[in-house]
Amino acid sequence: MALEPGLERTHTFVVGERMLTDVGGNLGVRVLSTPAMISVMERNAAMLAQEHLEAGTATVGFEVCVRHVAGALEGARCTVSARLREAVDGRKLRFDVTLHEGERAIGMGTHERRVSDVQRHRAAARSG
Repeated sequence: MALEPGLERTHTFVVGERMLTDVGGNLGVRVLSTPAMISVMERNAAMLAQEHLEAGTATVGFEVCVRHVAGALEGARCTVSARLREAVDGRKLRFDVTLHEGERAIGMGTHERRVSDVQRHRAAARSG
């Protein structure tokens, strides 16, 4: 496995309809929801890890600690970034994650994932 601290991945996307909330009508405008922000952060970290994993392995998320500090409107062009901060025992991965609209920070924090042997889990599910 070639998962070394310092690996980075970014992805640019446009905030779409399914990513929005108006907090039950209380905001008066629809913005990127916190669950959608977390989802793109987690997916980007997972894809970064997957690009460097051995065949038959994948990662599962087990901790998210982020702050959602600004709104992004529908149609906003945002960039999500993940940087591998730490790899413990080749299994526990800690990422720094950020989301920006241009230079403006929308969210930031950490996300942790664990490497899992997908083939072993599939075999166990078939036999069990």
